Formats: sequence, structure tokens, C-alpha cells
Amino acid sequence: MSQGKPSIPKGTRDFGPDKMLRRNHITNTIKKVYQVYGFLPLETPSMENLSVLTGKYGDEGDQLIFKILNSGDFMSGVKPEDISEGYKKLTPQISEKALRYDLTVPFARYVAMNRHELVFPFKRYQIQPVWRADRPQKGRYREFYQCDADVVGTDSLLCEAEILCMLKEVLEKLGISAYKVKLNNRKILAAIAEACGHPGQETDLCVAIDKLDKIGWDEVVKELNQRGFSSAAVDKLLPLMNFKGSNLEKLEQVERFLQGNALGLQGIQEMRDIFTYYTQFTGTTPDEFVEIDFTLARGLSYYTGAIIEVKALNVSIGSISGGGRYDNLTGVFGQPNLSGVGISFGIDRIYDVMDELGLFSQLQVEATKVLVCHFDPESLAEGQKITYLLRLKGIYSEVYPEASKIKKQLSYADGKHIPYAIIIGSDEIKNQRYTLKNLITGSQESLDLDGIIKTISS
Repeated sequence: MSQGKPSIPKGTRDFGPDKMLRRNHITNTIKKVYQVYGFLPLETPSMENLSVLTGKYGDEGDQLIFKILNSGDFMSGVKPEDISEGYKKLTPQISEKALRYDLTVPFARYVAMNRHELVFPFKRYQIQPVWRADRPQKGRYREFYQCDADVVGTDSLLCEAEILCMLKEVLEKLGISAYKVKLNNRKILAAIAEACGHPGQETDLCVAIDKLDKIGWDEVVKELNQRGFSSAAVDKLLPLMNFKGSNLEKLEQVERFLQGNALGLQGIQEMRDIFTYYTQFTGTTPDEFVEIDFTLARGLSYYTGAIIEVKALNVSIGSISGGGRYDNLTGVFGQPNLSGVGISFGIDRIYDVMDELGLFSQLQVEATKVLVCHFDPESLAEGQKITYLLRLKGIYSEVYPEASKIKKQLSYADGKHIPYAIIIGSDEIKNQRYTLKNLITGSQESLDLDGIIKTISS
């Protein structure tokens, strides 16, 4: 029976060798910077207990969690009335596990489970896939990678300053020179809600303001009205859209706007401290790439302090990184009052940015650098020896595995974009000098093995 044409689930992708080499370049660059800053690697299981994940992302997020059916007869304990009561009643009975929705909640679960063995502050990075039962569309997938770094167990704003340093270092090492880091503070947003006469409604305010870039101010006003914000309250928000000047000048303007609100003043001081720490680290201010934006909210409700979002300029892609400070993320797992701050890079979006900017054309990927070609069994044996010695020197090398014409062997090298070929015949074996052909320029020369290593390595 025919299985039909093979396919993969919607919202997932295969990555061929060319794309994987580029993706590995991105993740390896990020990983190296994380490690330089003292972050240690962590991996958690692809699946978590459903109870760990639910209730952490809101109703909308909970519906996007991929549930895993229990093994065997998963319907055995289900009664007809359970089915009629809907999915919320039914799901826990037929599914005990789920694919992780993000890396943050599994990280919080890990910290709570291992709190007695960890050294705090605990700095970890994690690069793994996550899954969301979302509707697939351009730039949005059901399976994608997150690239997180978090430090928990300290409320020091030194950590936020280090995150700014890491962001700058990662993006510039990847060749992304035009970018903007937007910075805000959740305490300031809460104080703004209070100043508008809606204390405690910062979540509603944040949800609406978070859509500003996508739907514009007029639509945000409509949504705020729907969420109970009066026209007078919305009018009070308008000056926030027009704050101008340097970052410090914006902080002075919002300080006047909040008129001594204690929580707002705390948020403002935190912003100033982050800038001070950054300057102490680097000797420069972050003003060239950091912009304070009091409309920046980010959807996740667990942020309590700094909020960070990064956008590449001159490209059509949205944010490529984001994060913030949270004070009690591990509280739901029995470890309260453990403050932390984290950042996450979007590997897929960074890939798209680099592709759009043409940065991959300048990339020297770590792929095969030389193919060893041969005419007969004797030259194949010599080629195996040469290949072994090249590999010992760390040169990515292949020996063509079959007896074929040199033209076919060189065609293989061309198809894999291998820049060099070593051609070995009886004369080369006798003289211990081998023909090194540059497959990019077409030039060739006769060299001993040391000469070949020197030329290829330069």
C-alpha cells in the first residue's frame, strides 16, 4: 500500500547542511559570549508534567501547549459527562505530560527542585527547541529554538548591565551593526496606570500598549477604552508618546509626569543604576544603542522590573531578542522571593536578519576545506594517510571514497563548495610533493605536505 508523498507537520522545518552550518555559527557565537560572562549550560526534558506548564502563560498560552496523550487506553477512566464538560475537565484525565512551551518555566522548575545543590546567584544558559500549537505563518512556527540566559538569586542591577553588554557583544560578533535595544521598567508602567487613575490595572495597560507597533495609537486607544480606561485616563497617557531627548532627559520627564509616585521613582532609579553600571563596565554610555521607551510592555506578566527588547534596523523582521527582571517566577514551585533576570535570542529571526543583510556571504563556515583525490589503489592508500595527517592538524578533510575519474571527484568537491583539492598520482607519491588545486581560482601548485598545510591554514 502506497504511503504517498512524504511530508512534515505544518509549522516545522528541515534544516539542510547549508542552513545548519549558518545556524550553528549563530548558536556557537551566542554560546561563547554566554560562557565568557559566567553562564553555565543546562538542558531540561522536551516534555514536562502538564501541571508544571499550565497556569503560567494565561488562558491563551495554555491552549497553545502541545499535550501528550497518556500511553495505552488513555480514555479508560473517562466518563461521558467528563467529555460533555469540555476540554478543561477532560485534558488532565487523558494527558499527564506536554511539550515545553518555553525554557523559562522549566528552568524555574529545575531551580526549585535543585535549590539545595545550586550555588546562588545561579547563572545558566539553555539552547533547545520549544513547541507551541499556534497557527503557522511566516516567521511563526510550531517548533522553534530559544536561546536563553538567566541569573537567579540576586536582585543586583549589575546583571541588567551585563545583559546589555552581552547583547552588544553578540550582535556585533554576528555582524549586525545596526540595532536598537529598547528598555523600560514594569514599575514605571504600574505607576503610569496609577497616575491615570487606574491603579492595579497595569496588566490591562501593558497588554494594550504592547500592541502599539502592530496596530497604532488609535487602535490602542480603542482597546484601552474596552478595558475600562476612560477617555480622560487615555488623554493623560498621550505625553508618554511624545517624550524626546536623551535617555536621562526622558527619565527626568517621566519623573515629573509621575509626580512623586514611590513605585515609579524606584523604577526610574533602577534605570539610572543600570546605565551607571554599564558605564562602569565599559567606560562608555549605552546611549548609542539603548533607547528608553515607556510604551514598551512585552506580553509576559511575570516581569516586575526591567523590560528589554531588541530590534535590528533596516530589515523587515521584528524583535530578535527580549527579556526582563522577574521577582517570583519560582514561587509557584515552592521557592518564593527568588529574583532573577534573563534574556532570550530568537535564532530563527537572527538567521532571517543576517540573510536579509547578506551577512552569510562573508561567513567562513567550518565545513570540509580539502578533498583528497586519487587515480588508483596505490594513490588512494597514500590519500588516506594524507587525510589522516590533515585531520590531526584540525583541517576539515575528506578522501573521495570510490574509484572514479578525477573529473567526477572534482565535481563532488564543487557541489559541496570545498575550496581545495589535493590530487595524488604515482609521481606525487614518488616525490612526496602533491598537486594542490585551488577550486575557487583554478590555480594549482606542487607542494610537500607541510606546504599544503601552511597554504590551506592561511
